[in-house]
Amino acid sequence: MHAKTDSEVTSLAPSSPARAPAYFVQSPSHDGGDHKTATSFHSTPATSPPRHSHSSVGPHSRDSSTRFSAATSKKPRGLAGAHEKVAKGKNDWIKEVEAIEEEGLLDDDEMYRSRNTKRWYCLAFIVGFFVLFTFFALILWGASRSQKPRVSMKSITFQNFIIQAGTDASLVPTDMSTLNSTVKFTYRNTGTFFGIHVAATPFDLTYNQLTLASGDMKNFYQTRKSQRSVNVVVLGNKVPLYGGGPSLMSTPAKPNSIPPIPLTLSFTVRSRAYVLGHLVKPKFTIQVQCSVKLDANKLNKPIALDKSCQYF
Repeated sequence: MHAKTDSEVTSLAPSSPARAPAYFVQSPSHDGGDHKTATSFHSTPATSPPRHSHSSVGPHSRDSSTRFSAATSKKPRGLAGAHEKVAKGKNDWIKEVEAIEEEGLLDDDEMYRSRNTKRWYCLAFIVGFFVLFTFFALILWGASRSQKPRVSMKSITFQNFIIQAGTDASLVPTDMSTLNSTVKFTYRNTGTFFGIHVAATPFDLTYNQLTLASGDMKNFYQTRKSQRSVNVVVLGNKVPLYGGGPSLMSTPAKPNSIPPIPLTLSFTVRSRAYVLGHLVKPKFTIQVQCSVKLDANKLNKPIALDKSCQYF
């Protein structure tokens, strides 16, 4: 569509009264440096512009259109800049959040490592403590085992010995034996750093597996590097002899006298030391067996046992 001049537009206006008045916008053209006028016609049912529409084509219209074009051309740039600022701020915020999360993860990782390190230290301390404690306890146990207590038999004294007729618990007639004696021995604790609790089994005087007398020792505690003398009363009251009575009472050479009677004294001494509470408590056992002769003619006289006893 070619451009029309102002005279053509003016001549067309009176000849078409029935049509809606037309208005146009004229913008300068920048092609080739020639200022040509390009006119665009738009018909609208709105109210008619002023009669002299050609008067709107002028410097004022050109300035307004120029400002409108500049405004429209600048508006997208402003929106793009705003979007860029928002995107940049969002990226910065995301980077800050990521940095904070990374720092938090690092802190959590360091805390987890420190906790694991503390746990390993505690476990190593506990294991090391138990190893050292066990080693120390073994040393104490070995040292205490080498310091065994000692029992030394001294003597035995017979106060009386009587054989008489009688009946047992079931009223069976038999010979009855009564024997009173005292056993003396020495107990020594050789331990240098521990005391000992001492107990013993019954002291038995036997004749051919027949027990004629028995006695119990009182338990006691012996301090370190010390000793004591122990006396034990061994007696038997009306012990049934059954078939052993005649052999004890006489011999063919002396039918009316009682010959020396071979007896066996046996007992076991049990000792326990609490070196480290109930954790290290070595136990010592000493079995004693002595051969002694009972002579009815030598009552109330001590009979030495230092050379007639065996220790196991």
